[in-house]
Amino acid sequence: MQAGSVDEVRRSWWVTVLFGLFGIAFGLMAMARPFQALVAMAWAFGILALADGIASLLAMFNKSVAVPRFLLLLYAIASIAFGFIAVSSPAITAVILFRILSFWLIVAGVFRIIFAIRVRKEIVGEWLIALSGVLAIVLGLLFLRDPVMGKFTTAIWIGAGALVYGVMQVLAGFRFRKHAPLEA
Repeated sequence: MQAGSVDEVRRSWWVTVLFGLFGIAFGLMAMARPFQALVAMAWAFGILALADGIASLLAMFNKSVAVPRFLLLLYAIASIAFGFIAVSSPAITAVILFRILSFWLIVAGVFRIIFAIRVRKEIVGEWLIALSGVLAIVLGLLFLRDPVMGKFTTAIWIGAGALVYGVMQVLAGFRFRKHAPLEA
């Protein structure tokens, strides 16, 4: 890292700390109010999808775009449609996304088991792959059977992850603040 880069990191340490504090706040909020956190995430995904869709529409006017225009238009329409639905009905979007997650876990589990069976003579520890498949299927079925508990559990895990991320960012930010510039 060059001396200018180190100085820039040291000067902007507070940005890393601020990101960390946001992560901690979101983590605590997600753990205290898991259902509201899922709705907030669905809404945020909607905003991102809207922005992505608008950017894709604008990219259609760029002559150097590498994607065929009809695919870009299709992607833009899908993104804007999803974004509009997610922003206007974030609670329903959270439920739908969770259902999709449940079905995906079941399908992914089946494929992991099939994969483990097919490679059992070629690798060691294939049973771990099969076990992960069984666990994915069980989790998917549990989520379908009791969606409220599944959403609650998912939000708690997301909150815990955000909390850990936030603490690590705050610690990193304070380390950046103390970082001494390189001697030339």
